[in-house]
Amino acid sequence: MTPRSELVGVQKTLTPVLKAKALDNRLPDPILGDVYAEPVMRLLDPEFDRGWFAASQLGLSAVVRAKALDDWARTFLAEHTDAVVLSLGCGLDARVHRIDPPATVDWYDLDYPEVIALRRELLPERDHCTLIGSSVTDLTWLEPVPRGRPVLMIAEGLVPYLTEAEARELLTSIVEAFPTGQLELDTVSVSAWRTSKWDPVSRRYNARFRCGFDDPAALAGWHPRLEYVDEAPMNDAPVLLRKAPANVRRLYRLMNVMPGFTRSSRIVRFRF
Repeated sequence: MTPRSELVGVQKTLTPVLKAKALDNRLPDPILGDVYAEPVMRLLDPEFDRGWFAASQLGLSAVVRAKALDDWARTFLAEHTDAVVLSLGCGLDARVHRIDPPATVDWYDLDYPEVIALRRELLPERDHCTLIGSSVTDLTWLEPVPRGRPVLMIAEGLVPYLTEAEARELLTSIVEAFPTGQLELDTVSVSAWRTSKWDPVSRRYNARFRCGFDDPAALAGWHPRLEYVDEAPMNDAPVLLRKAPANVRRLYRLMNVMPGFTRSSRIVRFRF
């Protein structure tokens, strides 16, 4: 049994995201420049760079999302060198290696036990980085994490796969557990959520969205200490329309003309 076949349902969505990061790193001027993505993807699928997905480079919007989250994280950690980082639904992303936080930062990568087992196999270990194999909705994982310090929560490609009630409990539990912090996440629109059952990627991996928000800033209303900060562009990001191959730039410009597409995925930041 290959490592890839051990993953089920939403766990498999890590594959197209990792593939997009690997393909990005092969561009003359990468958006993210993740040197870990290609060798890991090659172990999962030696022919990952063949076929329509590789040719289309449609996954570059997910690379833009990772870049935005990285940039926000670097800014936060530069100001809070004693922070605790919660990287939730981490998949096989090498963010802790890309950002290279100081030893004073305690980093926690969390995903399903099967995914964490793959991380141990395919990615190098790192001091002050703890791997947690758990469902993010089983909040007992939060109990041993040190409190009393600033927290940075990064949830890349996670919240849309939770119900609204699960997302609310997760975010409010983190706010309640720490004195101050920043929450970085992405959401999808209501229409993207409701039509995900017809999305070919969702159907292929048996992973449908379970919540959506047309105004993600409204999530700040979930807790009195929570405050919306800002949003980073994704489908119409200048870096995407500048660095992507010409055919990809043309395609995204065309899709961004379609009503609702530009804001169908949002990268948002909150603080408390």
